[in-house]
Amino acid sequence: MIPAPRDVVAGSGEVRLTAHSRLYADAATEGVGHWLRTVLREATGLPLREGRELGDAGGDGIGLQLDTDLGPEEYRLVSDQNGVLVEGGSAAGAFWGAQTLRQLLGPDAYRRAPLDRHRTWAVPHVTIADAPRFPWRGLMLDVARHFTPKEGVLRCLDLMAAHKLNVFHFHLTDDQGWRLEIRRHPLLTEIGSWRARTKTGHGTSPLWEEKPHGGHYTQDDIREIVAYAAERHITVVPEIDVPGHSQAAIAAYPELGNTDVIDTTALSVRDTWGVNPNVLAPTDNTLRFYEGVFEEVLELFPSEFVHVGGDECPKGQWRRSATAQARIRELGLADEDELQSWFIGHFDDWLSARGRRLIGWDEILEGGLARGAAVSSWRGYAGGVAAARAGHDVVMCPEQQVYLDHRQSPGPDEPVPIGWVRTLEDVYRFEPVPPELSPEEARHVLGTQANVWTEVMEDQARVDYQTFPRLAAFAEVAWSDLPAPAARDFTGFERRMTAHYRRLDALGVAYRPPSGPLPWQRRPGVPGRPLDGPPPHR
Repeated sequence: MIPAPRDVVAGSGEVRLTAHSRLYADAATEGVGHWLRTVLREATGLPLREGRELGDAGGDGIGLQLDTDLGPEEYRLVSDQNGVLVEGGSAAGAFWGAQTLRQLLGPDAYRRAPLDRHRTWAVPHVTIADAPRFPWRGLMLDVARHFTPKEGVLRCLDLMAAHKLNVFHFHLTDDQGWRLEIRRHPLLTEIGSWRARTKTGHGTSPLWEEKPHGGHYTQDDIREIVAYAAERHITVVPEIDVPGHSQAAIAAYPELGNTDVIDTTALSVRDTWGVNPNVLAPTDNTLRFYEGVFEEVLELFPSEFVHVGGDECPKGQWRRSATAQARIRELGLADEDELQSWFIGHFDDWLSARGRRLIGWDEILEGGLARGAAVSSWRGYAGGVAAARAGHDVVMCPEQQVYLDHRQSPGPDEPVPIGWVRTLEDVYRFEPVPPELSPEEARHVLGTQANVWTEVMEDQARVDYQTFPRLAAFAEVAWSDLPAPAARDFTGFERRMTAHYRRLDALGVAYRPPSGPLPWQRRPGVPGRPLDGPPPHR
């Protein structure tokens, strides 16, 4: 099983599901029962009729219920002569137990239709007690650089659920595209959601795809995505980038930029990659504009946290801008770093007043950070250590370990190689809690997150290749209480992966095979950016 459960006691025998088997769910787990019945009916062809009470499940049935003595995401699965019983401390715990049950049924339980209606479906007799190590087990998908249509996002949520991940960080805006409908500012999607062409490859690549690229989600699309995620006990955390990574917004509304420094009316949605000098102007007009954006964001996303980016904001335009310099003097700030801190602090206060919490990349620590804000530590461990020691909650997502756009092998066949080599084993040996933190400081580590930046991932197959199988290793790191990195049993993990690859096959995931890329997964002639030193963020 992946991720590895905490405690497993094997029995002798099995529970065979038949056409007479029933599935019972109590009132608190009714949604989990609906999900489980749906996926198992698709894969097995068995009706799994609804049981009216737990005893209806019988010796060949499935029961789901709450046990309030368990922790919120904790579950217990017992398969014995009485059938299969999954108990969760909450509906979320029962859902994770149902995911384990699906694994126990074998890889074909992940298919959309039965391969053989006469086959035997059996759950081995076993008792499993399990709970996650971290409450934040995240995956970030960048849909700004290359757009993922709604169906692809829903598929991503299903793949997250299958790996017991529970936070979907939705990177919706950047220089290269604005993907979220904002009704009071329609040009954000009319202009900002598409670009005329796209750089092919990374760094100094001379190649271009000379056709428009774009797309966005309507507000109804977002409501559907959020509801779909909630059914799978996944929280969607939206990211709206400020004050950097904002050229798509400035292209749509030029007054948002530093108009006294550059002609912002000449800007279009960016068609290449890298850190961008065109940032938001620190004006009242900009603040009011983004308050309007965030008002609509809060209506769509019920998550406690809202991500505001805050990273890679070059200060060159602010240094040359009379408007920005006047703002620094007006506020009594020391420099442009403190101006960015003021900008982020404004939205921290604004979100806090509405019962939400701000989270941003670790640059938001520069110049001081409000107490309620949390930090996504991407530039190694340092940001997470500084945040935790200052009393801030932190999500560990260091690029050196869990940026899944980085290449998986030093081999010449690796498609569009960028960043460091990070193998499946490297990800498996990642430790989210910095060892230098005291136990009290370590309590600020909410969890961990893998990030998928899509500059060189133009479609679902490329995202699959970069993300899998490394996401399986990451999921085990985030869920299971593993020993220290050097003591982890990677050989045992690889052995369990032989079964997991068959699950990924059944799910239609175009993962990187252990032997290396298949011929059609290679990208000969498309340059990347392999570096000996630290690669940039995006």
